[in-house]
Amino acid sequence: METYRTPDERFDGLESFPWPPSYADVPDQDGGTLRMAWVEAGPADGPVALLLHGEPTWSYLYRHVIRVLVDAGVRVVAPDLVGFGRSDKPLATSDHSFARHVEWVRSLVLDELDLREVTLVGQDWGGLIGLRLVAEHPDRFVAVVAANTGLPTGDFDMPEIWWQFRRAVESAPSLDIGRFVEAGCLHGLAEADRLAYDAPYPVEEAKAGPRVMPTLVPTRPDDPATEANRAAWEVLTTWEKPFLTPFSDGDPITGAMAPILRKLVPGAVGLEHPTIEGAGHFLQEDAGEELGRVVAAFMGR
Repeated sequence: METYRTPDERFDGLESFPWPPSYADVPDQDGGTLRMAWVEAGPADGPVALLLHGEPTWSYLYRHVIRVLVDAGVRVVAPDLVGFGRSDKPLATSDHSFARHVEWVRSLVLDELDLREVTLVGQDWGGLIGLRLVAEHPDRFVAVVAANTGLPTGDFDMPEIWWQFRRAVESAPSLDIGRFVEAGCLHGLAEADRLAYDAPYPVEEAKAGPRVMPTLVPTRPDDPATEANRAAWEVLTTWEKPFLTPFSDGDPITGAMAPILRKLVPGAVGLEHPTIEGAGHFLQEDAGEELGRVVAAFMGR
C-alpha cells in the first residue's frame, strides 16, 4: 500500500489546537502498517470520551469540545482517521473501504490504547465508524453521543443535498478541503481555521481519503458495507445503555436520522435530547462549546 505522510511542519502554528500528537502503527490490512495519530487531554483517570471526526475534517474539529470536556475532568482521546489529519494517507482510493476504516480505528482504540468504559462521541463518518464499533464491541462502551450522524444500510435513499456533495467531491479536479468544511458551517470559518483543514494535504494526491469517503456510504441494499451495518442495527435496537442524540437545527444532510435513532435505540428513550441551535453540519465549529457542555453533562449525569 503506497501512502503519504504529511510533514510535521504543516501543523506548526495551530494556536487553538495545542495538544501534541501521539502515534501508533496499526495493520494496514494489506501486509504492512499505517501510522495513526491522536491527541489526548484531560486526567488519565477520568472517564473516557472517544471523539471521532468525519469527512473531510480531522481531530482539529473538536478543539472547542476538548477544552470544555477537559475542564469537566474528562479524559479525551481524539484520533485522526486514516487518510486525514496527521495519520498516514493511502494514495489509492481502492485502499479505502468502510470495513477497513472500522478496523483501523478498532486497532488503535481497542488494541493499542486498550480503551474501556468509553463514551463514543461521533459525528458524520465518526458516527458511521463509531456505531459499528459500539455494536461489534459493546463491552467496551458505556454510552453513546451521536451528533449529526447515522448508520445507513442502503435500504433508503440519501437526501439530494448529500448526492450533490458526493458529485461535487467526485468531479472536482482539485479538492478545496477548507472550503468544503466551511460549506458545512452556518457561521463560516476564520482564515486560520480554513488553513488548518487544508494543512494535512500539501499535495493533491494525498486527498484520496476525502475524495473516496462519500462513495463508501451505503446507497443500495447490496453495498459491500450493508450486511455489517444491518448486523450493527440488530445490536443497536437492543442497546439499553445511555444514547444521546444532540443534533443541530441546520443540517439537511443528517437531520432526518435524529428521530430514527431516538425511536429505534432503547437507550435513547427517556433522555432529553437537546437541539443545538444555530449550527450546521459541523456543529463542533458552529457550537463546539455548547456541544462540549452537553457531552460533559451527559457523562456526569
